[in-house]
Amino acid sequence: MKKRSLKHLGLGIGILIAINLLSGFFYLRIDLTEDNRFTLSEASNDILEKIDSPVIVDVLLDGDLPPEFQRLKLETEQLLENLYNRNDKIKYGFEDPLEDPAQAEATIAQLQRIGLTPANVTTEEEGRVSQELVFPWAMVTYKDQTVKVPLLKNKLGANTADRINNSIQNLEYAFADALSKLVVTEKKRVAVIKGNGELEDLYLADFLTSIREYYNIGAITLDSVETNPQKVLDQLNSYDLALIAKPTQPFTETEKYIMDQFVVNGGRSLWLIDPVAMELDSLFNEEGRALALPRDLNLNDFFFRYGVRLNPDLVDDLYCAQIVLASGEGNASEYNPLPWVYYPMVFSQNNHPVNVNMEALRFQFASTIDTLENDNKKTILVRSSPLSKKAMAPRTISFDILNSAPDRDSYIEGNYPLAVLIEGDFQSAYRNRIKPVDLNGEREQGGENKMIVISDGDLIANQLRNGRPLELGYDKWTNNFFGNKEFLMNCVNYLLDDTGLINIRNRKVAVPVLDPEKISAQKTRWQLINIGVPLIFVASISSLFLFRRKRRFGR
Repeated sequence: MKKRSLKHLGLGIGILIAINLLSGFFYLRIDLTEDNRFTLSEASNDILEKIDSPVIVDVLLDGDLPPEFQRLKLETEQLLENLYNRNDKIKYGFEDPLEDPAQAEATIAQLQRIGLTPANVTTEEEGRVSQELVFPWAMVTYKDQTVKVPLLKNKLGANTADRINNSIQNLEYAFADALSKLVVTEKKRVAVIKGNGELEDLYLADFLTSIREYYNIGAITLDSVETNPQKVLDQLNSYDLALIAKPTQPFTETEKYIMDQFVVNGGRSLWLIDPVAMELDSLFNEEGRALALPRDLNLNDFFFRYGVRLNPDLVDDLYCAQIVLASGEGNASEYNPLPWVYYPMVFSQNNHPVNVNMEALRFQFASTIDTLENDNKKTILVRSSPLSKKAMAPRTISFDILNSAPDRDSYIEGNYPLAVLIEGDFQSAYRNRIKPVDLNGEREQGGENKMIVISDGDLIANQLRNGRPLELGYDKWTNNFFGNKEFLMNCVNYLLDDTGLINIRNRKVAVPVLDPEKISAQKTRWQLINIGVPLIFVASISSLFLFRRKRRFGR
């Protein structure tokens, strides 16, 4: 009997050893979750296949973290494990940057200098409120290049728990985006159009710096089309996308025809247009008012051909961002944030890969866009709120509107298009018309193409501080972040068919959320259950074993 037991024991041990040896050669993992949250997307796998050298990932999320950030750390660790299982050249580790209290201040200053800003977390437990600094960042290094990865995704008005949930949704995109910046070598080309009073480079600095990590950027000036239009078109055709950011001077027929031929020949384009000339700075005078005038850029027939019309009006929206105005004089001055109805704050419609899971956008003196019937497909990416109305230009804009409550009954239409994606087989705006200039290879009918038209040129403009550009989407006056940069980068990615990363962003991950009120009310009961049930189970098994042993050998 004893020999048979030893034989069975030896056989069992042998089977376990064999299974462990085989597991070293074969790896199998089955994702049974409803949303496949532990399965990497195809786009992520494509990026991982291009990695041929070690990747070092340093995650600054360790130590005594608040509960929400513990969840973020766990999810980050699981994702990195998935990346490692797909490509074992990825090495990762977690560290607490504030582990040494004596060096905490110096470490915080050093991290902030390289752009790693901390999150100030307020926690409340059993009536006690405390604040902690957490650095939800990772650093990814590949072939002597390092990219910062923000693990915390901000959302205007969201509490910490909601921000963590949004961040978990965004984790795969954050790391895939970082790896893409490091491994992609062949880049498409983006042309920044100049010559018609477009925004200065200083106001485009942050956006251009951001897309430079994905694309090669160059400037094309349309001024020389009058002397050598063919050369300008040939230069422009060497680019994949044209960015036209807030032109303020009319396009000549020749300039417009050059842009038309670029589009008909397959060039993608992103237009940020102000149909009305109005700036907030023009109101800072003794009267506190200025005249908003229609701006004729000679582009109406151009956009009409592609199925949109930009209207000479301003959107007056009760869902709006704030401006900061000073009251008082000298040392007694006070700066007060006030709602400004001409700065619509637009929330995502989540109806397209470009705008899914996106922060609110801030528009400034935006106009409405009409979509027209033609063969092209139009998708409205951004709308004003239901509580908005049109203010036709010319009209006087004044700070006096801040002194009285708006008439809510007049805001009855709303939902005006502010950004439209146009897709289809594009025709020339000069079809069956006299051409302003002769060009080689002129075409009146193009193939499949895409274009995005936005009715606010300032959507892409970053603010300045001491003459230096700030991050696009950050408002230094109210200290709020908006999703302008994320939206515009999605626009460029989509226009250039870089939809892999956008599709990752669109993934929905079901994140179970605990009810904090139930946690507080039932904390003691569940602690007793978690501690007591295992002890009772072990005691029961032990008693049963002793009873059986006593009954068997007690005779």
